[in-house]
Amino acid sequence: MAGNPAIFIWTESTLAGLLSGLQRMVGTDRFRLALHGGGRDGVEGDWAFISQYPTFEEGFAALVHVAATFGWGRWELVSLDRAAKRAVLRVHNHWETNIQKVLGVAWGASYLGGKFAGIFQRHFGVSQCWAEQVAFATTGDTYDEFVITPSEASLEDRLERMLATDDATKADLAVALERVRKEVEERVETEQRLLEKLSLIAKQEDAIRALAAPIIEVWDGVLTLPLIGTVDAQRAADTMGRLLDTIIQKKASYTIIDLTGVELIDTATAEHLLRLVLAAELLGARCVITGIRPSIAQTMVSIGIDLTRLTTLASLRDGLVYCIDQTRTKAKR
Repeated sequence: MAGNPAIFIWTESTLAGLLSGLQRMVGTDRFRLALHGGGRDGVEGDWAFISQYPTFEEGFAALVHVAATFGWGRWELVSLDRAAKRAVLRVHNHWETNIQKVLGVAWGASYLGGKFAGIFQRHFGVSQCWAEQVAFATTGDTYDEFVITPSEASLEDRLERMLATDDATKADLAVALERVRKEVEERVETEQRLLEKLSLIAKQEDAIRALAAPIIEVWDGVLTLPLIGTVDAQRAADTMGRLLDTIIQKKASYTIIDLTGVELIDTATAEHLLRLVLAAELLGARCVITGIRPSIAQTMVSIGIDLTRLTTLASLRDGLVYCIDQTRTKAKR
């Protein structure tokens, strides 16, 4: 019809059955909002038709004739105040009213009101309009009458207000619960992504710690632990745990702790280092400390570490030679 797909449908039976089924399912208030929104969103063709004419009044008058021809009733533009952005329309013998008279209900002509709201929203150049029905043919008035004005409240706002009152239907509550469920799912997904990122960061930190203090088996039964940079208490504790595990795994007899790359250690770190040496020896691995700088030696002396209990050598090379010689001597014995 007029170049567009169309369907012929019986108003007082098929269409009435369709709408009454929807009303029973979602409740009258939500049903009205849905029809108003549907009417408002379906006016692209109407507005294109009106826009063909030199003035809005001419275009709307032509649309009135088309509406009457296709069962939309007789429309009457009672008043139009562009300055105040206010329009008043009356409708006689409209299909929504006819359906409700057959069903014995009075829902109001919400779909037609939404259509008027959509048309005048474009004419007034505002973001949204609302069509307030002030006369009802289903309750004894001779016509349906609508007052169309700009509205600050959207359909979504009106639905939110409905949910906040006792007027909410089971369908409204179901929609609200579904929205909450989706929000919970989204939060769970976000939490899962954050946990995955935290896990990745933890793995990266472990890798960085391992790279910062690699434990290398340089000879049968000989491990070396070269420390580089600043060694604080936390790093010393982490290193102790990894070294003791490696001593057990490799069944090491000697461990060289090389401090050549360490500029400075504090008192707490020096104590951690001493405990590391004692713990390693309890596991049967003799510790050799190499590359001690003068500042580190002063720290160790100042806290009263018994240096006679430590095997210290000048360089990592000296430590390797010492440990290899010791293992060979044991092997000969």
